[in-house]
Amino acid sequence: MAFEFERLEKDSLCAARLGILHTAHGTVKTPCFMPVGTLGTVKALSPDDIRECGAEIILGNTYHLFLRPGHELIGSFGGLHNFMGWNGPILTDSGGFQVFSLAQMCKIEESGALFRSHVDGTLHSLTPELAISIQEALGSDIMMCLDVCAAYPSGEPVIKAALERTTRWSKRCKEARKREELALFGIIQGGMYPHLRSQSAYELLELELNGYAIGGLSVGEPSEMMYELVEHIAPLVPRHYPLYLMGVGTPEDIVECVYRGVDMFDCVMPSRNARNGLLFTQRGKLVIKNARYADDHAPIDQECGCYTCRHFSRAYLRHLFQARELLVYRLLTIHNVFYYQSLMSQIRTAISDGNFLTFRQEFYNKRREI
Repeated sequence: MAFEFERLEKDSLCAARLGILHTAHGTVKTPCFMPVGTLGTVKALSPDDIRECGAEIILGNTYHLFLRPGHELIGSFGGLHNFMGWNGPILTDSGGFQVFSLAQMCKIEESGALFRSHVDGTLHSLTPELAISIQEALGSDIMMCLDVCAAYPSGEPVIKAALERTTRWSKRCKEARKREELALFGIIQGGMYPHLRSQSAYELLELELNGYAIGGLSVGEPSEMMYELVEHIAPLVPRHYPLYLMGVGTPEDIVECVYRGVDMFDCVMPSRNARNGLLFTQRGKLVIKNARYADDHAPIDQECGCYTCRHFSRAYLRHLFQARELLVYRLLTIHNVFYYQSLMSQIRTAISDGNFLTFRQEFYNKRREI
């Protein structure tokens, strides 16, 4: 089936709204959070674990899957869904950010990005046409246009040149697209300059893509600056398009950016922090290695219904973490991914009930109770 974004209810007092993404691999309720499955797996979790945590869509990475095992191999299995055993929707990012942040050498030319693999040093060229070819071989339900990620901080001339090249590359991505049933999103760039963000949005909107993303935020700028830029950008994108904020973020960031009109999020924080023993709860963060939990009979979060909290104590989880037992990485990741999905469910319920502002206040009040 063709991709469609169905708009539902909107909060009358802010920009928060409900929607449904319709894809060939099922529907996704928005606002949504996408666990990151960089190499075709959300680290430590099986597809059943991911689904039981409440996730409806996951994110894969074009750059990493291109380098290993290769998009041709994945394509021979019928795409990434079959290869990894996940039957729900998948969004893949363009690979642009990874090329510019991970590659051992990167040279940006009008034709594309020339880089050496961070894995083995081999030389590659990622063009807009190849980025689309890779994503179509993966069978991504939502593909991203290749963009130029300027370093933060950068001066206005550098940011302007990057966003204008992003526009040109996005046009080439659209022209290279062969599988119309796969959605294609453009990425709004422009750094920390509101007028450049406006320019980028207007240029990309002329391409009439399936949706739009905000790139180049959560890169070290203060949270308030990010919120101000989201508040500036969101009204520029007509509301019949889904709006995706890339690489964000903390629970607080999600609540604030839903308030400002964002529909989709992704971030490695749930899984990466779990592997480091940092857990998210209704009342803030909990570091499981702390000695205070050595004989604690309570679950991670009394208000959590995840598999880990239903079955195991903080004391047991601390023991596993201190002993570096492999089971702990699965159990802690289950909790954090479930927490994020539960947060999104609570957000959607609050919007549906017309009391998102009350929810937002209670969200912060709980954190002040610690």
